[in-house]
Amino acid sequence: MKNTSVGGQAIIEGVMMRGVHGIATAIRKSNGEIIVNVEDSIPYSKRSIFLGLPIIRGFVSLIESLVIGIRSLNYSASFFEEYEEPSKFHRWFQNIFKEKTESIIMVITLFISLVIATALFFIFPTFVANIFKKFSVYDSIVLNIIEGIIRVIVFLIYLLLIGNMEDIKRVFQYHGAEHKTIFCYENLRELTPENAQEFTRLHPRCGTNFLFLVMIISIILFSLTGWGNIWERILYRIILLPVVSGVTYELIKWVGKNNNFLSQIISYPGLMLQKITTREPDYKQLEVAIRALKSAEGIDKEQEESRELL
Repeated sequence: MKNTSVGGQAIIEGVMMRGVHGIATAIRKSNGEIIVNVEDSIPYSKRSIFLGLPIIRGFVSLIESLVIGIRSLNYSASFFEEYEEPSKFHRWFQNIFKEKTESIIMVITLFISLVIATALFFIFPTFVANIFKKFSVYDSIVLNIIEGIIRVIVFLIYLLLIGNMEDIKRVFQYHGAEHKTIFCYENLRELTPENAQEFTRLHPRCGTNFLFLVMIISIILFSLTGWGNIWERILYRIILLPVVSGVTYELIKWVGKNNNFLSQIISYPGLMLQKITTREPDYKQLEVAIRALKSAEGIDKEQEESRELL
């Protein structure tokens, strides 16, 4: 079995893959054509010794993944936008920031996404858990466990709600195509839709696993801070978020490299959640994922060089 760290993300009618040769984004256009965009990329965790340290590299990789993910989504959306007159606000925004417009919008989008995610999955649960103190629950560990359970419930409701949206169902199919293609590659099978379809769509290194483990690890770390007033708890949760994501990143890396009893137990809940966040893809969707992976890993280039030598 091939040891690889290739990973990706499902986007609108396509897949983004990140491999040793950079970031490859494959999109199937409305006319059926598959286009692939490849960008050179060196992870920030490999550009600096400090940013590559355990725990720190996890939080850095999370932020970097969010930036790349948003940029890939915007890129894929640009192929399916209806031609319409830009709004006055959009024209005003472009006049002020000019060529920096896209970068500024991405920063704003990233900031808003982080604020909403923090509020929904971390601040809201601690507010709700505080209600249980009125029922004579004072033990900080118990209250933190209750908060963690609420957080998981909110997360599950969120996934179930968006999973019923037609556009998201298509994205979830591409998510399944991404996982099947990576499994096919890791098992040294020829990268064809037929071969990829044989593999499971549930992968232990998936971002869904990461998000679920973040919630579990947060219960443990937040319990160490006690149960002070509401604003103190919110502050602790915001401050500890980089630590939580860093620890989770290290755990995900370990799980991805091991296939023992303990790693299977740790990854099992996340794998079950992937039954919600992935759908069975068709052959056309697998073709897109395969094109993305080949470009990200430089397989097409290697095959061309081999043919030239012959």
